[in-house]
Amino acid sequence: MSKIHQTAVIAKSAEIGDDVTIGANCFIDSSTIIGSGCVLDANVVIGKNIKVGSDNIFYASSVIGRNPQMLGANLDTPFGKLEIGNGNTIREHVTIHPSIYADGITKVGDNNMIMIGVHIGHDCVIEDKAVISNSTQVSGHCKIETGVWLSGTVQIHQFVTIGKWSYAAGFSGLNRDVPPYVIVSGHYPPEVRSINKRGLMRSGLSERQQKEIFRTFKKLFRQESPLLENAKAVLAEDGIDENARAMAQTIINSSKHRYGRYLETFRS
Repeated sequence: MSKIHQTAVIAKSAEIGDDVTIGANCFIDSSTIIGSGCVLDANVVIGKNIKVGSDNIFYASSVIGRNPQMLGANLDTPFGKLEIGNGNTIREHVTIHPSIYADGITKVGDNNMIMIGVHIGHDCVIEDKAVISNSTQVSGHCKIETGVWLSGTVQIHQFVTIGKWSYAAGFSGLNRDVPPYVIVSGHYPPEVRSINKRGLMRSGLSERQQKEIFRTFKKLFRQESPLLENAKAVLAEDGIDENARAMAQTIINSSKHRYGRYLETFRS
């Protein structure tokens, strides 16, 4: 049975699952679905047409699915959708925006930790098991792949892809794509420093797979030849595994855009 505080305001067309807890002064707008086992602390706002899965925790004063920040837009401007998966922890003062397109969608996957003051812009895709630390700002159209760990106050440019199980150090400014499994720091441009050993441990990859990642890292980033040539050489090898291929392919893809943001090649 759900527990709903008497001061909560819930639109008649909203759907509330079983065993949901909704705290004081929460607001859930029309046509929104809240899955079973979710907890909304005090003063949580959930916008229109939002789909929330099960067992998510929203801490006080998080604002989820309100209109994107666009010049000329107002509360009546139509926007797209936002979908949030299962088992996410969304801390205080987090903002997540829906798509700016009527048929578009912003997606947050499963089992992510999104810490205090994080902003996730419109049309982003956050996959699974990511940790996004305090005050990190993710601009629109970004993709954060599985297992990424962003330290505090990381700033991410629009259309950037952060590869799986990578790590960005605090105060990094990421304006180009980041390959999987690496540590980056600095800004404009950030620099790849090493392999994210802790990420490899979290990923559950076998010892053989991890050794292949280290071998590929050296071929990509520890050669005197240009990075793009190194990536092409890795992809030309026989029998490379999927992780080595992903590292090299990210470099190939990002080279297709003059500023190193592959997703921006699809920008209309």
